[in-house]
Amino acid sequence: MTELARTAVGSVREIDPKELASMLARNKATALDVREPWEFQRCAIPGSVLIPLGQLLGRLGEQDKAKPVVCICHTGNRSLFAAKQLAKRGFTALNLAGGIDRWARELDPGMVRY
Repeated sequence: MTELARTAVGSVREIDPKELASMLARNKATALDVREPWEFQRCAIPGSVLIPLGQLLGRLGEQDKAKPVVCICHTGNRSLFAAKQLAKRGFTALNLAGGIDRWARELDPGMVRY
């Protein structure tokens, strides 16, 4: 595990794109994208679920508390806030450090960036 992957911000652990890819490949996490629909349409991590940040608290019942939820946004700020909100409500919540922009740079160079 990388140093970044061990870093906790508040009560939320941040993970890097490689760790998220590994978790998703093994079906060990849910990727929760908290960006706006127009952002999600431009680019998205395959298999991720879109719940815009403004709708998150009203849609908590759609998430499985038995599986870690990795929050994703453009650069990692909104998703960190979302992950903290989920953690306060009993979820195992993680944040994708650097967001989908970092995912594109490190794992998917063909992905549209904005």
